[in-house]
Amino acid sequence: AGDMIIVLRPKKEWTSASGFPELSGKMSKALEAVPGLTTGFQFPVQMRFNELMTGARQDVVCKIFGEDLDSLSRFAEQLGKIARSVKGAEDLYIEPVAGAPQVVISYDRAALSRHGIPIALANQVVNMAFAGQSAGMVYEGERRFDLVVRLDESEKRDVENIRNLLIPSPSGIQVPLHQLADIGLKSSPNQIQREDTKRRIVIGFNARGRDVQSIVEELQQKADRQMHLPSGYRITYGGAFENLHQARARLGIAVPVSLLLIFLLLFFAFRSIKQSLLIYTAIPLSAIGGIYFLALRGMPFSISAGVGFIALFGVAVLNGIVLISEFNRLRAQGLRNTTRIVLSGTRTRLRPVLMTAFVASLGFLPMAASQGSGAEVQRPLATVVIGGLMLATFLTLFVLPILFVLSEQRLSLRRLKRSGMTLILILATGGASAVHGQSTVTLERALELAFSHNKDLVSSRLTVEYREKMKAAYLDIPQAEAGGEYGHLEGIEKDNRFIISQRIAFPTVYARRKRMLSEEWSAGLIGQELSRRQLARSVSGVFYRGLILEEKRKLLVYTDSLYGQFSQKSTLRLQQGESNLLEEATAALQREQIGIQLKSLENELRINRLELQLLLQSEEPVVPVAASPRIQPPPVLPDEPGEEHPELSLLRQQIRISESAHELEKSRLLPDLVFGYSNQSIKNVNPNRFSSVQLGVGIPLFTRGQRAVAKAARTQIDIAENDHRRKEAQLRTEIDQALSDYSTQRQILERFERSQLPRAETIIRVVQSQLEAGEIDYLSWTILVNQAIKIQADYTDALQAFNQSVLQLNYLKGL
Repeated sequence: AGDMIIVLRPKKEWTSASGFPELSGKMSKALEAVPGLTTGFQFPVQMRFNELMTGARQDVVCKIFGEDLDSLSRFAEQLGKIARSVKGAEDLYIEPVAGAPQVVISYDRAALSRHGIPIALANQVVNMAFAGQSAGMVYEGERRFDLVVRLDESEKRDVENIRNLLIPSPSGIQVPLHQLADIGLKSSPNQIQREDTKRRIVIGFNARGRDVQSIVEELQQKADRQMHLPSGYRITYGGAFENLHQARARLGIAVPVSLLLIFLLLFFAFRSIKQSLLIYTAIPLSAIGGIYFLALRGMPFSISAGVGFIALFGVAVLNGIVLISEFNRLRAQGLRNTTRIVLSGTRTRLRPVLMTAFVASLGFLPMAASQGSGAEVQRPLATVVIGGLMLATFLTLFVLPILFVLSEQRLSLRRLKRSGMTLILILATGGASAVHGQSTVTLERALELAFSHNKDLVSSRLTVEYREKMKAAYLDIPQAEAGGEYGHLEGIEKDNRFIISQRIAFPTVYARRKRMLSEEWSAGLIGQELSRRQLARSVSGVFYRGLILEEKRKLLVYTDSLYGQFSQKSTLRLQQGESNLLEEATAALQREQIGIQLKSLENELRINRLELQLLLQSEEPVVPVAASPRIQPPPVLPDEPGEEHPELSLLRQQIRISESAHELEKSRLLPDLVFGYSNQSIKNVNPNRFSSVQLGVGIPLFTRGQRAVAKAARTQIDIAENDHRRKEAQLRTEIDQALSDYSTQRQILERFERSQLPRAETIIRVVQSQLEAGEIDYLSWTILVNQAIKIQADYTDALQAFNQSVLQLNYLKGL
């Protein structure tokens, strides 16, 4: 038994086989010409793992346990014959347990008696012939050695020489051994393997073209029908089949747990079982696609495919999350028509849904087409993910919106069909415009849109309106109390009395409450201005970052054109024999790296435009445009801001509010005023009615609680003042840092524009002309061009840092 590692040529150089199964089949057929040779073909790592796990090198290992070696050998031959009839079982191996040649000498006791030769003497002669016996001593100076007599090695190999061994008899006659015994060559056990204290024999084979489970199940069924093992004999099936069962048991736990966790996360995100179940429909839809594509490519279910399903389920629900979140957002904005919600939301989120699906699918495409090492693990996983996402995305775009409509309204079948057809038409006709529809916007227009549509700023305006309306609530007077009495009030006659009274707080309370509400309204105005300034900074930052990213994209496109020209020239030079393959490979590698950078940059651009769209609350993506990607700072930066920063103003206003609240709580210790009027009859005295007016004062006797509230309000003033001092110191530090950063970034930018950028352009122009003239080689050209391009790329980074410093300084200075 031995291993031979065969190093194959690159697959594109193969001439007679298209894959490993076909190649191993042709090798096995060619080696059938060697008698007595059993072969198996596997990858080295796979073979070593099989050997470590089961003791055999094959994918599937069948072990027969029993006591008798001849019976084990016979049963192994039967099972091997059955395995040959199973489709997909290749490279059959039956462990040899017999076949070792052995010389067997059986003495004839009658012949030994006739010659008077004891068995011990015959054994001594045979032992001397094979093992050797000492016949004396040999001396070499002071050293001595045994003189051993035995047959020569060449004589031992011939059985006839053993038959002619002479055995001395007591009478002095030399009798040949073949007259005293039967001598022959017999087959004897080769090896005896044990496992769990039981003798066993191994039958192994590799799986080709079928999944391991179906092969083993078919083998088990045939073995149960055709083989009848006696008591004490049994067959076990291991190797990859055993690993498959163990992995399936683990997947039986992992998959349900994964599905449960997905549902729990969906529920926590949407707080709705109904919407969680709607999104959950993506899982069976994706599973259908994964199973279909596995069948389409003729791949059996495997552990890697199971792992692919787990990954697929997690990615598939993202499409549902994107759609349902958009539906909920439209409903929160006040849209109530379910059909309009579905149509608008699906149109808006068509591109994100397609991006989610295509990014994952295209990322797994190289794995699905893999043919190299590890392809048997990569292909099923990638096939499941790609097939599942393709079908799940298509069905989610149509099925999920219809299910959402059904969950919100009980539609008739006719209305359902009409809604479904409308969805299809909208997605077919309007989807493309939603994907490609983008509008340009200047910074002024962007700020105008943000100030009018941004939800945070709208909330600030509504807060100001609310506090302005609350100013009229300072005059909070309790309800008037009215009552009447009837009966014997003043005598035997029945009289009646009507009473009305009103209790009000001391007038100072209302004045101070009005002041506090006015101060809160002023705080709302300052907060609105602060929100406006913060929004302007955010919009400007995202706007100019988009311009910088566009400059980087232009630089990469220009670099790609340089290397494109260089690649074309390298190809021509290679064809003409003026250069080597290294030059062409370098150019191609540089272009591939630039392509990767462009892909990454385009993704950053898309994210930037989505951020700008969110800030502007626009219905479609917007593209920033400006005369220059550089923010122009003010001509002169003042040493101190012209007005107090809104953050400081807000904290100062909070001090005023705390002071007003403190004065209000103190005024509540003043007495309340009570006014009343009564009218009654006293028939025993006068038939006319009597009226009276009541004036009273509420005396605050138990004021401990209110005084504690007033003291607490005084503490709020200290807290507000401390916050104002802390923020004031922080702003001073931030302004100093911003001024220092602005100065540094301006110097760096001016150095780039004054010297480094012109030199970079000069380098590119000169090396282009020198390369065309043959004055420099391709390596020098690449180094110099990369150096110049890096300077230009560093300039865009410096420009971004300069813009950020200007934005921060303008925000802090209030410019």
